Amino acid sequence: MRPLHLLAAFLLAVPPAAQEHGSRGALGPGLDAIDSARIEADVRFFSDDMLAGRDTPSPGLRTAARFVRARLERLGFTPGAGDGFFHTYRVSVRRIDPELTRLVLRAPEDDASEDLVFGRDYFVYSSKHVMDVDVEGGLVACGDGTKAELEGLDLSGRWALALAGDTSVTRRARNVERAGALGLLVLTGPGGGDERFDERLERTAETATRGIVSLAKGKEARTATLPMVFLSRDASARVLALAGVRTAPAPGTELPLIAHEVRTGSGVVDVENVCGLWPGSDPELSREVLIVSAHYDHIGARGDAIYNGADDNASGSMGLLALAEALAAQGPLRRSVLLLWVSGEEKGLWGSGAWTEDPVLPAGAVPVCDLNIDMIGRNAPDSVLITPSPDHVAYGGLSRLVHELAASEGFRDVGSADAYWSRSDHMNFERNLGIPVAFLFSGEHADYHRQTDTAEKIDYDKIQRVTRLVFRVLCALQDDELSLQ
Repeated sequence: MRPLHLLAAFLLAVPPAAQEHGSRGALGPGLDAIDSARIEADVRFFSDDMLAGRDTPSPGLRTAARFVRARLERLGFTPGAGDGFFHTYRVSVRRIDPELTRLVLRAPEDDASEDLVFGRDYFVYSSKHVMDVDVEGGLVACGDGTKAELEGLDLSGRWALALAGDTSVTRRARNVERAGALGLLVLTGPGGGDERFDERLERTAETATRGIVSLAKGKEARTATLPMVFLSRDASARVLALAGVRTAPAPGTELPLIAHEVRTGSGVVDVENVCGLWPGSDPELSREVLIVSAHYDHIGARGDAIYNGADDNASGSMGLLALAEALAAQGPLRRSVLLLWVSGEEKGLWGSGAWTEDPVLPAGAVPVCDLNIDMIGRNAPDSVLITPSPDHVAYGGLSRLVHELAASEGFRDVGSADAYWSRSDHMNFERNLGIPVAFLFSGEHADYHRQTDTAEKIDYDKIQRVTRLVFRVLCALQDDELSLQ
């Protein structure tokens, strides 16, 4: 979907009449509705530990989406997606669910077994081994898994039992796979040279249970073809005892054991963008839609460490919610406004990519520009950054209007964010829809993507003023002379 071609000319030359909207005048109801105390309360909720960092996907992200939806419903917004307020896209999640994953070794002759627990007794080596597995077979010792030790061995239909020696993991797996093994079980216990694996295996187990996410329609993350399991030191000793041996057996030895591993948890998940439409009042101009976007996801949690993302981007997300309050207080503008909270920005601009590749708007409506806000709650109170700046090839009327109105909200310094031209969601609107964009940003800081990006460090007055600036810009884009005709 493309906007009318005259839009570019319009945004390259916003007429002086737009300046009149910089005064308070008729904008009073909307400006007054943008309240720093309410913004603070919203940011504190949005960056609370309960939402666990709003990872994409996660229960916390779903809670955040429903929080935004509830506010839009209360304010009287029109659902902006094809089916309600949520525009969904699909992601693939590869993870190991400990509840559905197990490794059992049985000694049939003795009617004995060892049930091993993932993340405690055994591990996978890397993210490539986060895959679905259901494999059962006997065990054959293969030493360190070198070509010499495997020469003449037929491992068809059986697990290869190797030591965690000096041979690289990749080479060892390739060697046993060529010998016909259905899987590789590595002893990191007695005789296995175990110590250097411990930290890596624990880290990989945490990643595997959290999950590895990719776009369902995109290039899937690479997975291994051969199941590989690393036993802990304790589990290694228990398995050898079950087999009736004290040390790792010589290459070619068949152990009196059957190993059965089930590894599962992968699937496809729907992820949500939240879309609230504020329909315009003019019969003609209302089909032209001004978009304001902010990503509402963050990077989630790592074990017990939660990355709450108060500035990145609870600040922009809740600024966008304050903008919804302003529009509700002001009443319909002549042109329509779509407020769009996108997910998956931290994964690679997924949510905005999904929306811009298949825009959802009322019949006959066209998107005409995107104002994107991200990390607007920190650094110098009188400074805001923008891209495209006057030095950027894409600079035009939209950015110029932000510059002209910035002083109305106390921003004496409007700097360049051109270094971030490709790093936030506005990029997809420019690339996929061909519409003018402007990105408002306050800059990075020492707490960026750290646990210390918390609500008490936020400048809520600054969020209020950036939001008021965006509201002023929207109102300045309503005049007849700004028509795309």
